[in-house]
Amino acid sequence: MPDSNEAIDAIREAVELSPQNLALRLHLANLYLNSGKAIEAEKQFRAALTMAPQDAAIKLGLARSYFAQGKTSPAVVIVEELLQNKDVSSGVFLLHARLLLEEGDIRRAVRQYKRAADAEPPSTDETLAEKLGIPLSADDEPDDDDDELFEGRLRIARDGEPSRSPVPTEIERPKISFADVGGMESLKDEVRAKIIHPLSHPELYQAYGKAVGGGILMYGPPGCGKTYLARATAGEIKSNFISVGISQVLDMWIGSSERNLHEMFEQARQNKPCVLFFDEVDALAASRSDMRTSAGRQIINQFLAELDGIQSSNDGVLILAATNAPWHLDSAFRRPGRFDRIIFVPPPDRAARAEILQILCRNKPQGDIDFNHLAGKVENFSGADLKAIVDLAVEAKLQDAVKLGGVQPLTTKDLVAAAARVKPSTREWFSTAKNYALYSNQGGTYDDILKYLKI
Repeated sequence: MPDSNEAIDAIREAVELSPQNLALRLHLANLYLNSGKAIEAEKQFRAALTMAPQDAAIKLGLARSYFAQGKTSPAVVIVEELLQNKDVSSGVFLLHARLLLEEGDIRRAVRQYKRAADAEPPSTDETLAEKLGIPLSADDEPDDDDDELFEGRLRIARDGEPSRSPVPTEIERPKISFADVGGMESLKDEVRAKIIHPLSHPELYQAYGKAVGGGILMYGPPGCGKTYLARATAGEIKSNFISVGISQVLDMWIGSSERNLHEMFEQARQNKPCVLFFDEVDALAASRSDMRTSAGRQIINQFLAELDGIQSSNDGVLILAATNAPWHLDSAFRRPGRFDRIIFVPPPDRAARAEILQILCRNKPQGDIDFNHLAGKVENFSGADLKAIVDLAVEAKLQDAVKLGGVQPLTTKDLVAAAARVKPSTREWFSTAKNYALYSNQGGTYDDILKYLKI
């Protein structure tokens, strides 16, 4: 029996000989996906979609390849489109359950998982079922009907204690600063005005009765440097940095999520000045009008109370948050004193792309590289896309170095060749953002998107 790589090579050669053979191309795409080669799978699914634009199976395969790469936003867009169809496959429900779990929406994730299991043919995933607290058999089901259930597991433990202790949070002291962040000058100015200047001139702010602290919400396509900028902010002011993930807050037990969130804020207050950073904050701050359970609303209420500093002052705690989907946030988070600065983080412009590429190529063997010329060929590329270009160029150069027996410097030609193999990942995000900016733009929140798209 040939191994998986040999099978893939054979099918790939067959596709090259017969590029319009849709069944063959889909077979190759699924082989790539099942072998963990999601990027290659994405390319094949995209090519297949040009031949059959309405094929639901191809769209699901593309969404699965996105999910495997961590591109949740474009995966969600495709899945939500497929869910509008009359006949929805079990695979769509299962992938939707995985995406909802990533967002922390456990209740809806369970519902979609059960729909996948009830479909014909059924789709199940034991690992996912365990994470969602769904019994795998009748023997796993709780035998006490009086205890309140939460999606297959008891919300209240037998001894009244939570299922687990809070996930410990690491306090960092980032060494990077704004000098390590390419471009984003207007965004840096916003952060300086809100965070750095108050710390540099505390006497002026005290004279005007202005507290040091507050919140900034950054939104935009994935991979454009929101998380990196948050760390650089802490490094710029030499403060502590706490990054909060969804898994460190959300818990299925009553009151545990609220307690975990409170402890995150308390830890920041005890180690000020401190930058408290919430990544993918929409998972913790979704619109309460979209929620059917009180548990989700209680988390949001707790979050709002912590931002307001009702029980403890947030003076010296600098709160940054990032999201790819600001339209899912509860409007209460945008009120003054909470996330009162909402900043659009677009893909880097040409000058910023050149600067980012220079930073990425720093300390690597270089020839004569025209970064400005290269930046002109990668319009709409995110910072993550630019990193992928440099990584591909380095991999190719390493192969040459091994063959030639010595270090080979990177050149403009190498980077241009690598850029031709990478597609900008921001396009899917803008296709979704455009609709919200045009039709759900109350108060001009998304005017920056329209300005960027020149609409």
